[in-house]
Order: sequence, then structure tokens, then C-alpha cells
Amino acid sequence: MGIRELLDGHGVRSVFQPIVDLDSGDVVAYEALARGPVGPLERPDLLFAAARAEGLLAELDEACRAAAFRGALASGLLAPLTLFVNVEPEVLDSAPLDDLLALAAGAPGELRVVVEITERAIAARPAELLRTVARVRELGWGVALDDVGADAMSLAFMPLLRPDVVKLDLRLVQERPGAAVAEIMHAVNAYAQESGATVLAEGIEDERHLVMARALGAHLGQGWLFGRPGPAPVAGLRTGELRLPAPPAVARFAESSPFALLPPGTALRRSPKSLLIELSKQLEREALRIGSTCVVAATFQEARHFTPATTGRYRDLVERTGFVCALGEGLPAEPLPGLRGAALDRRDAVRGEWDVVVLGPHFAVALLARDLGDSGPDARRTFEYALTYERATVVAAAHSLLSRVAPRVAAPASPALAPAPAPAPAPAPAPTAGVAGVAGAAAPDVAAAVGAAAVAAGVAGPGADASVAERVLHRVLGTTSHGVTIADVTRPDQPLVYVNAAFEALSGLRSEQVLGRNCRFLQGPDTDPAVVAQVRAAIDAGREWRGVVLNHRGPERTPWWNEIQLAPVRDADGRVVRYVGLQNDVTARVEAQRALEVERDRTRAHLRRIEDLARTDALTGLPNRRHLADRVAAALAAGDAVALLFCDLDGFKAVNDRFGHGAGDELLVVVGGRLREALPPGGLAARLGGDEFIVALTAPGGRAVLADAGEVAARLARAVADPVGLGGVDVSISASVGVAVAAPGDDVEDLLRRADEAMYERKRLHRAGSRSLPLG
Repeated sequence: MGIRELLDGHGVRSVFQPIVDLDSGDVVAYEALARGPVGPLERPDLLFAAARAEGLLAELDEACRAAAFRGALASGLLAPLTLFVNVEPEVLDSAPLDDLLALAAGAPGELRVVVEITERAIAARPAELLRTVARVRELGWGVALDDVGADAMSLAFMPLLRPDVVKLDLRLVQERPGAAVAEIMHAVNAYAQESGATVLAEGIEDERHLVMARALGAHLGQGWLFGRPGPAPVAGLRTGELRLPAPPAVARFAESSPFALLPPGTALRRSPKSLLIELSKQLEREALRIGSTCVVAATFQEARHFTPATTGRYRDLVERTGFVCALGEGLPAEPLPGLRGAALDRRDAVRGEWDVVVLGPHFAVALLARDLGDSGPDARRTFEYALTYERATVVAAAHSLLSRVAPRVAAPASPALAPAPAPAPAPAPAPTAGVAGVAGAAAPDVAAAVGAAAVAAGVAGPGADASVAERVLHRVLGTTSHGVTIADVTRPDQPLVYVNAAFEALSGLRSEQVLGRNCRFLQGPDTDPAVVAQVRAAIDAGREWRGVVLNHRGPERTPWWNEIQLAPVRDADGRVVRYVGLQNDVTARVEAQRALEVERDRTRAHLRRIEDLARTDALTGLPNRRHLADRVAAALAAGDAVALLFCDLDGFKAVNDRFGHGAGDELLVVVGGRLREALPPGGLAARLGGDEFIVALTAPGGRAVLADAGEVAARLARAVADPVGLGGVDVSISASVGVAVAAPGDDVEDLLRRADEAMYERKRLHRAGSRSLPLG
């Protein structure tokens, strides 16, 4: 069945996954997830890929939302519950809502809706995204920003979109926290505190994920721990209401210029152009300091003011910040690779302004200036301006400028970078060296790949022939057994522009499925974010990188260990324009290393257990004589005061004779536990053997322990004297406790001998009827 037949036959359906209030445990919402008919198009990724290939993406997106609404109404997902629905980023501005409104209006009760917008829409279509958010707000629906943290762009755009719900990417919950997670947490919590937005954590599959979600500041949760997607609400769960912040006023920023958005009464200054240039450069430096979570928007009046010097500065901004746009009369849609542009109409009020806006999660500033129309030299022209740090004004100014940015049009792949047929890769030789050794051995292939990529990218020198470059590239890269990728780092999101057949085999995907995408699709929830951060840092700095990272293969997401070597390709000006990646599957080696580590850990654990058994009484679990002797010897050597209390059970033989050795063992275990519980802090109880126990008391610095010893001895005797139930009969025994305090020159055996003697003296006196307790 094709997509057209599927749409005509209403073959798209929705399943619903619960969203839970983590504080109350109530189900407060359901997310509608699209599914195709049972078969090859059931999975949403394959369904949307097929629609994209047939040019029916907008129609499928509309059908998915309609199915979500119909399914929600049929299942009774009405107030107080909320329905979360997605909008495909590629059709943002044309997404038809009339049919959905008709469905909502005909509902028997209130249908509460939150529209989810993914971070993929942000950089590609910012103007359309902002208009869509405004339309959704006008309908009284909420807005959720999805996959926050998957890309720094989502953090940069949060203040502009003003989402009611911030959905954390599942990797934040499931992976080990690191510096990147801390940065995301700070940005999200700052926004939530300022706006009142609710944080939702996705991917909660177990209690450990739940603990992390709460730690990240989430109040809502979604994942298999609360319920898997199904055709109807999960039965038996308590429901509640999702309380969203008061919706922000729907402002018409796009209809105003940034300067016109300055609040009434703002103090204005006058300045020549030369000062504004320096102020602008300072704001650009602030943006570089903020980095990948920063949005920069600037106006240049006319294209001629976007000079070569400006080009150099903005190239740095594109490489090191999240999003950069430049507007001016005559400026193209992409003034330089990665820089978003917009050609201003001569009648647009922005055409007469000089605006620089810098917006990040924790910093906001805008230079907003208006040309006063002076004649004379350009450098002496006068502007009226304000420099504002008031966040609402900065957000409004950024909104105004981004509403004018043209949609990004994907650049066609160079013929030299189109995939070509290649023989199936030969099995890679089993690696025998460490990461550096294997990467070093592959260096000739990397050098050839970089050289071929340089030719293909047109940077090998003037007059390079494209057909020759294509043949060189295919000959060198198509025959290697290494997976080879080439990414264009001058374009937004640094898409892949070439992959060889060996990489197709490694990734489990065809070239047409990966070209034009950032290679992060190889990552998964268990990919180490610290390693990913190292890769990003190397690319940002234009450096080579070598290492091993956990990737996932094919639609089934099978994990495999990828040994990667990345190398930059520079143009004639020294600017990095491509990155070549050489990749090998080293899963067998990594698993062997891990198995060896596990075996080593197991061996260490066995050795520790053997040592513990050698120092522990097998019956009672108390330390044995050897353990006690080591402890006392260490205390004596340190000059601590030491007392030994020798405890012998009176009446134990009668119990053994009457009830048997099993009951006697049970009695010894009970006595051992009581002695342990009666110990003062720092005391040690040990079993010497038979019915003999000993307690060691120590005090640092030679402090006297004699008084403490007498009190502890009495407490031990009382603990032993309490009746013990054996076979339904209460049995009572007593204990004779002898005490010996260490004297100068004593060793462990001296103390044991004197404590033993004191215990026998205590027995003798007891038999004689005396109640005195000699200490010595």
C-alpha cells in the first residue's frame, strides 16, 4: 500500500501514552503517537520517510493530527485530561487547522490540546515556527518544546517560543550526567522559574530514571514505567488536571521593528556610526562567550555594509553560537555558509535600523538604533540608539527579526559527493592495538580520504576538475574497508554529504537515508555524552579526534562500538569546510576487554571473600580470633588505650545436652547478635570458639577505658541473660565476663591471657557467692 492509498483509506491511526504528574501520581495527559497500518509502514519513521519521498508530507501530517483528535474523542480523552499532538517541522506554516477545530468544536466536552514542536524546526524555519506558535496561542492551546537538550538550539530558542511545557530529551534521564546535562538543567530551570513553564521528562523506564527526572526538576513524566502506548487510556489509573501557566499575550512582533518595540520612556542617545561599530563588536564577543546556546540577530540596512571584515566575524559566530541571522536590503538567504539571511524590502521599517540582538538562557542584550538620515561621509552618519538589557525587550526584538528570516533551502549535494556504487566491503582485520595504534595504522587511508575530499570540495587548487574529483573520490573511498563519511561543516547542522558502501554496512542504513542528516542519528540513549562533548569540542576547534563511541545500527538500533578518526579539510584560506570520518566496528574488541574487566572484578571479589572468610566466624558472622588480634595489635601500636572483655557462657553445655547441637548453634547466633548490639561505638565483638566470645574496646590517645569497660561488661552480661526461645521453650543462660586493660609493654597474647584469667576468677567468685567483679 502506498501513502496515497493509505491516506485515502484513513489508514493512519494513533496510540496514546500517559503523561503523569510526578508529585501526585495522577495521569494528567496523553501524547498521541502516529502509527501506520500493520506492516512495513507501521513505524512512524518509515511512514514519514515514505510520505516525504512521495511529496505527501503535509497531507500525512494533517492525517496524523486528525487521527489523534478522532482517537482522543472516541476514547474520552477530554477535560481534565490534556491531549499532546505533534506538528511536523517541514510543514509548520501550512499545517491546516480548520478540520481540527471542527473536530474540537463537536466534542462532547472540552478538548484541551498542547501542540508539540520539535527542535528540528527551529533552525530550518524560524519565521514559520514563530507564526505557528502564534496561531496555536490564538486557539487557546498550549505549546510544548520537544527533545530539549538533544541540540543546543532548543535552549537558545526557549525564550522566543515561550513553551508551556519543556520536554527533556530522554538521554538526559537515561544517561550518566555530565557537564552538558548540567548546562541544560541550568537553562531549563532558569526558564521554568521565570515563565512558570512545566518540565516534562521523557524516557522514564525504571525507578533510577524517575530519580534522575526529579533531580533535573521535572514535575511531569512519560515512559514505560507509567505505561506503554496503546489504543486507549490505561485502565485503573487516577486522573488529574494539567495546570499550565497563563498563556502569554499574542504579540505582533513581526509587524513592528525592533526599535519601535522599545518601551515608552526609554532613554535614547545619539551616536556616530563609528561608536555603534565598536558596541556591535562587543556584543558579538558576548555572544561568542555564551556559545552554542546563543541566538544572534543583526541588521545591516544594505548588503554593502556586510563587509569582508564583517564576514570574518560572522563566520566565527556561525561556528561557535547556536543561531545567527543577518538582515538587509539585497542580502541573500545565506550570506555565508550557515548564516541565515533575509532581504529587506525598502519600505520595511527595519531597513532604516541598526540592530544587534544577543539572547541566551542567562544573558540578554540588544543594541537598537535608528538612522537619522544624515548626509555626508558614511562613518559620520548619526543614529539614535538604546542599549537595553531588559529581557522582555530583547526577546521582542529577536522575535521581530527572526520573523523575517527566510526558510532554509537545503543545498544540493555536489556531484563529486554523490554516492557511487562500490564493492561490498571486505571484512576488517581484527585489531590488535589500542585506539591510538589502530587509528595510526589507518592514517594513510585518512590522508587519502582528506585529499579526495579536498578535491571534491573544490579546495585542492584553482581549476580543479569536478569529474576528476569524482573519480578520485570514488576510487579512493569506494574501495576501502573502512566506513568513510564526509560532513559539510559550513552548512547548518553539519550534514553528511558523502558516505561509502562500507559505512552503509556499518550503519545499517542506505546512503539516501543518511545524506543531509547530522551523524548524531548514530547515537543512542546509552552513548556516553562526555565522548560526544569531546567530538563536538574537537570539531569546534578544527582539530583531529580519535576515539571509540557506542553507536546504534539500522532501524532496529543494534548497539555497536565505533572506532572513529575525524580529520578536518580546509579550503585555500585555511577555513575548515569538511570533516572526514574514518570508522571501524571494534565491538568484538571492546566486548573482550569488558569481559576481561568483569573477570578481573570477579576474581578480586572472590579474593576479598576468601579474605573475609579467613577473618570471620562462619557460624555467627562475627570477626574471628585472627581479625580481633589484628585490630588489637594495630590499636596497641598506635598507642591507644585497649581493654579486652572475655565472655564465657554459663549453662551452655546443659542446653546442648538437652536440645541438641542445632539448638546450641542457634543460641550462639542469638548471643553473637546481642553482643554486637550492646557494643559502644568503635567496639568489636569476636567469637574465639565454642561458647567463648571476646569484646575489644579502644580509645585513641591513651584515654582511660577502665570505667567504660566495667559498664560494658555489665551490659553484656545483662544482654546474654535475657531468655532465648528454643523449640518453643524459653531458655536462660548467663555469662562470666573477665576484663583486662592493656598495660605498657603488653601485646595481644598478654591481654588475652589476662582477660581469660579474669574471666575464670569471675566464675570462681560467682560459684563462691561473691558479687564482686575484679578488674585488671
